Order: sequence, then C-alpha cells, then structure tokens
Amino acid sequence: MPMSMLSTTLWQAFPTACQRLRGMLFPPACVFCACPLERDADSAALPCCTACLTGIHLWPPRHCQRCGAVLPLDGQVLCGRCLRRPPAQVSTVSLFQYRGSVRQAILAWKLHGWDAAVLALLQVAETAVRQQITADDLLLPIPAPLARTRQHGMHHTAALCRQLARLCGCSWQWRWLLRQGKQQRQSALSASARRRNMRKAFALCDDYRPALDDYRRIWLVDDIITTGSTMHYAACCLRRQGVAAYAWSLAHTPDDGVS
Repeated sequence: MPMSMLSTTLWQAFPTACQRLRGMLFPPACVFCACPLERDADSAALPCCTACLTGIHLWPPRHCQRCGAVLPLDGQVLCGRCLRRPPAQVSTVSLFQYRGSVRQAILAWKLHGWDAAVLALLQVAETAVRQQITADDLLLPIPAPLARTRQHGMHHTAALCRQLARLCGCSWQWRWLLRQGKQQRQSALSASARRRNMRKAFALCDDYRPALDDYRRIWLVDDIITTGSTMHYAACCLRRQGVAAYAWSLAHTPDDGVS
C-alpha cells in the first residue's frame, strides 16, 4: 500500500479510535445521578438512567396562559385568580415541573455549579424552546442579589439566558433589569411574605429603555417559578415604562395534585 494511501486510512480511522478510547477511559454516566450507563448511551437524546428519566415531568400543557398555573378543566384559558387579579406579565411559559430529576439538576447547578443536567434538559427541549422564543425576542434574566451572585460565583439566570439565546438565535441583556435594595431569601418566606419582599426589588435602567422597542417580545427569564411574586414585580417594573413582559422559566413548582 502506498504511503499516502496508508496515511489517509490512518487519518480516517483516528476519530473512531479516539472515540473508543474515550469510552474505555470515561464510560458514559447519567447526567443526573452519575451512575454508569450502557456503552451506546452516548447516542441517546438525553444521557440518563431509567430512574432519572422517569423523574422528569413536563409542565402540563393545560395551564393558565397568564400565570402558568395548572387548570382543572380543558378549554379554560385563565385561572380564577387571574380572572380576578392577573399578574403583570402577559403570559407565562414553563418547561418542567420542579420536582424529581429536574429539581435535582437545578439544585446541583445552583449550589455546586454542575450544569451538565440543566444543559441536557435544555438540549432535549430545544424544539419546544424554539416554538416559544423567536429570534426577534429579547431575554432579560431576573437579577439575583449581588451578595448571592458573589457567593456562588455566577449569575445563574444570565447563564440560562445565554444558553437560550444560543438555541433560539435571539438577544439577551443582563444589565438592563437591575436588583435594588435588600431582600430576604424567597425560599424561607410564605406566599404573602414573598409578595411583600419583592415589591420594590427591581428597576429598569433608564439608559436602555428606548432599545426595548426594537424587539418583538421581552421575556423575563428565571430558573424556577414558585408563587410568581418575583415574575410579577419584575413585570411591573417594565409595565410602568410601557413595556409588555412575558415570563419564561425552566421549571415551575407544582401545586398539590399536579401529575
């Protein structure tokens, strides 16, 4: 065999050999619990074990278009609460229920910086995300308190916006919506206390207000929606400036009975 042909053959076989070597040294593992997977799991849409896969629950399609709460009956558009006193955002979209494997993935990301499972969830939901967010939209991450951002070493919702923007080809800006004042951690408060806690937590940077008119829709992005207070008051901040806001979250805390 001529030397040039041998070199070509070896070069073509090199990627396959590297792939096999990688599989031997680093066998595939579940992105949620890290347990070993079968050798062909690398080609799966979501590399996870059966137990973790069954722990992923989509947010039900039968939900209130305004606040995102699950609706009891087909054919409803708004829940009773939104008919009486709707939140400031125009609509609310969530991908997953905040429980099981999704909760595990978000906590691992926020507390330890392990983002593999969150990135895998976004990748497998790419089609749905592209239907929700278009290229002429703008993403604004819900800002976290500065002290918490320094503690964790990252702005989680900004990182989430970055990944969404890559999937959808849209723009995102992390400096336009600001956090002001000092608030307690939402997770330690009741629903009524959460509303009081976030009432004056946000401000829109005046320098960027005219630029908001260049976009079709403005999405407020958060990792988790629980009572909806954070989204409501962030949307209030935009509404006072004459800007309609849409709410998007990776996960939504389910009410009792959601399945």
